[in-house]
Amino acid sequence: MSSPIPFTSVNITDKFWSARLKTSRDVTINTCIQKCYETGRIANFARAAELDSTPHEGRFYNDSDVYKLLEGIAYTLHTNFDAELEKRADEIIDLIAAAQEEDGYINTYFQLVRPWDKWTDMNLHEMYCGGHLIEAGIAYQQATGKDKLLNVGIRFANHICSIFGPGKRHWVPGHQEIELALIKLYLHTGYEKYLDLAMFLLGERGHGYGIKEGDPKKWNKEYYQDTCPIEFSDNVMGHAVRGVYMYSAIADVIRLKGHELYEKALQRLWKSMVTRNYYITGGIGQSAHNEGFTADYDLPNLSYCETCAAIAMVYWNARMCWLYNDAKYMDVVERSMYNNALSGVSLSGDKFFYDNPLESDGTHHRSPWFECSCCPTQLARFIPSIGGYIYAVDNDALIVNLYVNSHVEYGDYGISVKTDYPYDGKVTLMLEKAPTNGILKLRIPGWCKGTKIKGYNFNIEKGYAVINGVCSGMTVEIEFEMPVKSNHAIEYVTENRGFVALSRGPLVYCFEQKDNPIAVDKLIIPDNAIFIINEAPALLGGTYTIEIYNGNKKLATAIPYCLWNNREACAMKVWVKEQITADELYK
Repeated sequence: MSSPIPFTSVNITDKFWSARLKTSRDVTINTCIQKCYETGRIANFARAAELDSTPHEGRFYNDSDVYKLLEGIAYTLHTNFDAELEKRADEIIDLIAAAQEEDGYINTYFQLVRPWDKWTDMNLHEMYCGGHLIEAGIAYQQATGKDKLLNVGIRFANHICSIFGPGKRHWVPGHQEIELALIKLYLHTGYEKYLDLAMFLLGERGHGYGIKEGDPKKWNKEYYQDTCPIEFSDNVMGHAVRGVYMYSAIADVIRLKGHELYEKALQRLWKSMVTRNYYITGGIGQSAHNEGFTADYDLPNLSYCETCAAIAMVYWNARMCWLYNDAKYMDVVERSMYNNALSGVSLSGDKFFYDNPLESDGTHHRSPWFECSCCPTQLARFIPSIGGYIYAVDNDALIVNLYVNSHVEYGDYGISVKTDYPYDGKVTLMLEKAPTNGILKLRIPGWCKGTKIKGYNFNIEKGYAVINGVCSGMTVEIEFEMPVKSNHAIEYVTENRGFVALSRGPLVYCFEQKDNPIAVDKLIIPDNAIFIINEAPALLGGTYTIEIYNGNKKLATAIPYCLWNNREACAMKVWVKEQITADELYK
């Protein structure tokens, strides 16, 4: 097992991520604050505190958006202190604390709309909202030292501990999240009861306890991952975000307590996900109907691929990597992070995708907000934390999982990384501080077929190049071969037979109509095409395009998928037709 180095210890300085971090701080956070005020999400707390007499606004889960926003503010304050931003957060927190009831209960929808129906409907997100409250409280206390929000979260956790658990009430959370939060609260406070309740709630699934509005017939067991106990699970099913949050919590339980049956089930679920239900862009969840999974290998390009689900894949697979020290899990983190997750927010930081299809006729656009706005606030808390996925430690070893221009000092190690990744495969690591006979573990990305590490002997262990005996003052130069790759779907994905998708390094590319004179749904790429990498510093904040040639004839231009829909509206495709013999092209 390894432990991630927290993002608060990592200083990111690279071109690719620095701009996104700044935009998140300056635009996305403020956009979400403004929208939470405009839509009544924050006013609902004032109403529950009887400071405002107007009626509740919005959906039963809207409190969670405010909590996720506060978590994002906390992460932002950790690395870029802003007194005005902290003041705005404190004002919101005061309203939340005032809204909490004496017994610790807090959910503005039930308090204002259905006070007689608390804890009657497992799908109405009382625990889900409370989980995000707890996570926000922990983050804000760590960032500012202030514990008002944390105390609200602890009182809510104590409230549910008093109602649910062995010998008390059964409960199957309709939207998993509370399990992750309770585990975090256990780690933060040391109180076992929170971990015990998280494990109890995980163990409730598959035993027939799930109900909706008092009627078991309304409870879709597949949708809620409630068809069988976790230890017997084989295939991913149902709502994607709910499922992957649960898998993340299971990984935490295995790490903390060990659980052989959960461990075997989690391996089966991971294989089901990554080999049969996973898009090239790192997206999951094929269907808008259930915001989740359909059938194995059913991967339509008019996909759902919710932004929150891609971010959840980062959460789950990072935990799997830290648990098993296996680089294949970080390959999934990287693919989901750089493609589907980043596609979810515009370069301007104030428009968002809920779903991320792999093709569009030009009518799919980002929106400034949604009635269900889980994705914007999810991005508000995710992007400031990306530094926490770069490095990890395992006893005497420093592990580099992602390649980002950055500096970190943590424990016995101090290291600076210089690179233009993800557009360039050259990486220079300068060990400024290291223990005697230290160990450096460098992830070799799964997409890379050739790696050079100059001047050092290394062994390959679970996808890592392991260099033993490192010391202070060493410089390690790596070069990952980064050619354009033509990707083909496996035969079972019938929709993409005869089609090709391009990638380079961790980035998947797409074709936008703006860059191509031929309609993108008519594009045909020959199997002997020539790919030219072109630096485009003035395009889309600075990027690299792929220009495709057939001999001397230019056929098409591709841009990174994460950058599409940042100009005027136009059609887009990831998978385009491939011609095995080029004789009949463009007759």
